[in-house]
Amino acid sequence: MKTLKVLFLFVVTVLMASSCVSTRNVRYLQDMQAFGEVDVNGKFEAKISPSDELRIFVLPNGDKEERELIEPFNVYGNSTNMNNSNYTLGYLVDVEGNIQFPVLGKMNVAGKTCRELRDTIEYRLKNEGYLSDPLVDVRITNFKIYFLGSNGGRAITINNERSTFLEALALAGDLSLYTDRRRIGVIREKEGKMVIHYMDPRSSDIFDDEFFLLQQNDIILTEAMSYVYFKEWMANLGVVLTPLTTAASVLAVIIAIKANMGQLKD
Repeated sequence: MKTLKVLFLFVVTVLMASSCVSTRNVRYLQDMQAFGEVDVNGKFEAKISPSDELRIFVLPNGDKEERELIEPFNVYGNSTNMNNSNYTLGYLVDVEGNIQFPVLGKMNVAGKTCRELRDTIEYRLKNEGYLSDPLVDVRITNFKIYFLGSNGGRAITINNERSTFLEALALAGDLSLYTDRRRIGVIREKEGKMVIHYMDPRSSDIFDDEFFLLQQNDIILTEAMSYVYFKEWMANLGVVLTPLTTAASVLAVIIAIKANMGQLKD
């Protein structure tokens, strides 16, 4: 009986200890000093990939004649009424990274940022004599990333054309205290293969990581700290030991009562 009680107390002690999490395990960017600087060099721009859906429209510049000339380049809607709910644009990037743009024909867009594609279209429209002063807007409309963790999974829609690793964690509702921040994986398709890359948000080195800027359809994968599984195992063990300890205590009481009754008879 004493052995069971000692074991039960040990289980309770371990469970209490495992509920404490050090700030070293959860605090972000621990090595980044106050007023520290990170040179981004414009690298936080998403690049267009196959299967992306692009919204591209050519805007009028105020010239009445130019307004009429831009219509052939906006075949998916009325460019003069872009706030209309029926106004839809969409270009699906094929597996080879191409789109079919009105008048200009096939264009390879994979690997370009939205800004680069905008500049390319504006240059061609002007250089090839279609418009004198074109204004072009390019957006990625189906930018989503996926989050898988111990608390379940969810899809996160990004309303602009980029998302960094830290922004995605914030949009996902942050990580639990018991998430192993040493091994947060990002799964991505690269050159027809799925690869996984691990990052640690506790270090400012993530700013230099090529996976810090997320791409469309990236999957963030997290896992719990190892002692969390041990904690669960101990909790399950406690569930089993509790009735055994209770039964042992009842048995001890019965034995003690019988012993006392025997002594009274003697």
